[in-house]
Amino acid sequence: MTLQRTLSIIKPDAVKKNVIGQILSRFEGAGLRIVATKMMTLSRQEAGEFYAVHQSRPFFGELVDYMTTGPVVVSVLEGADAINLNRKLMGATDPKKAEAGTIRADFADSISANAVHGSDGPETAKTEVAFFFPNLK
Repeated sequence: MTLQRTLSIIKPDAVKKNVIGQILSRFEGAGLRIVATKMMTLSRQEAGEFYAVHQSRPFFGELVDYMTTGPVVVSVLEGADAINLNRKLMGATDPKKAEAGTIRADFADSISANAVHGSDGPETAKTEVAFFFPNLK
């Protein structure tokens, strides 16, 4: 397995529930290393730019609104096959369909308030990491 980096966002609903530490400890417990992290509140412009790939989808406006409702925790995770491992830890986007014990099954409220975001592939990860951590080597 190759060493990879991926982006993780703990979304406003999970931050509000005060489960940041529990989520980060799951990443570490699975063998992922947190190489950068910060808490921030996204502006509408930042959220719109970050999720621009979804701009033509009907949920785009709602997604931007939601991601700006409160602070998020943005992290870069590193490890062997980090992208797939993170996606497995997160579980299905719809928490009702997420496997028991996954982050979304345990902490998400709905398909839109689904606790976490993770990069879906190597190119996306590279772009997303650079968006939030442009100086990370």
